[in-house]
Amino acid sequence: MPIEPRESVLSAQPVVTVHESRPTRMERSVVMLAGVVVALVAVALFASTVGAVPIGFGHVIAIAWSVFGAPLPADVSAQDATVLLSIRMPRIGLGMAAGAGLSAAGAVLQAIFRNPLADPMLIGVSSGAALAVTAVIVIGDVFVGSSMGSTIGDLPQMLGPFALPLAGFGGGLAATWLLYRVATRDGGTSLSTMLLAGIAINALAFAGIGFMTTVASNEQLRNITFWSFGSVGGARWQTVGVVAIAVFATTALLTRMAPALNAMALGELEARHLGFATERVKSLVIGLAALASGFVVAVCGVIGFVALVAPHIARSLFGADNRVVIPASALIGALLLVLADLFGRMVAAPAELPIGIVTALIGAPFFLWLLMRRRGSDTVA
Repeated sequence: MPIEPRESVLSAQPVVTVHESRPTRMERSVVMLAGVVVALVAVALFASTVGAVPIGFGHVIAIAWSVFGAPLPADVSAQDATVLLSIRMPRIGLGMAAGAGLSAAGAVLQAIFRNPLADPMLIGVSSGAALAVTAVIVIGDVFVGSSMGSTIGDLPQMLGPFALPLAGFGGGLAATWLLYRVATRDGGTSLSTMLLAGIAINALAFAGIGFMTTVASNEQLRNITFWSFGSVGGARWQTVGVVAIAVFATTALLTRMAPALNAMALGELEARHLGFATERVKSLVIGLAALASGFVVAVCGVIGFVALVAPHIARSLFGADNRVVIPASALIGALLLVLADLFGRMVAAPAELPIGIVTALIGAPFFLWLLMRRRGSDTVA
């Protein structure tokens, strides 16, 4: 049987194999962050349509365009435009800013303590801010002779519109500094010491708040009670602007400090060998975290567990790189808080369930689950 001659390997045409470049981790993170932004916009648009006065999606878009000079369609009432622009959109904006600020603060506190259970509320930062704000509300009249007013956000005249945010920042900073001094030793954070210190700080703060409520007037007591549950219902554009600027600035600064936080995850000694001034980094991070959470607590009240849940979701999706985790936590926290506010408005309609109650119902079981996972591990080195 004749054998057919084969084509020489040398004469064969070369086969070029093209390997498609796989996206890098950072490229995937950017795409996922864009997805979170799209989800946040979609939830915000849906939340704009829900309420005692239902507004159609098309009307929401038309009213939003009218802000830029476009004429309102004839079938859009002035009432719908007023409700959307003066009530719902400021509320959604404040929810985004508050969720972003708390979550960014939670992410960096977990990084600086090297402990996934660090949270502004659990470790006493929010309660320290709440005590300072309550003190300004109650005893501010002694110095300026004017009450806070009937609306949360009408601040004492002596310090102007920054009185409560500054008080919240000071109280949160003091609580954070005290916790750090108690719970951190030799570059490690004791889990049990941190939680016990947080319990002690919370107890002291709530004792002070209890004392303030006993000497408060009826109007002040009503405002403090409503504020303490956590709410974004009384949002105004001026308030949204102040909180949004503070949160954006602190989140941007914290993100710039992410390389130092990444290095400190290896240990403070290793970070110093890499050229980072660890003590300065810790001071700045703690101060910025207290600033962000203090502003939110001053305006919205005590909103717990968002700062615990959002960073964990961010790390599960994006990994441990703080350059991505910090902005991702801010976006996820904004999304979670808008969803929590939407749930509170829908589940008890026409009444509203305070947003602090909703976040506690979600976050408390999540915290217990984290504690169960960490059984047997007491110190994070």
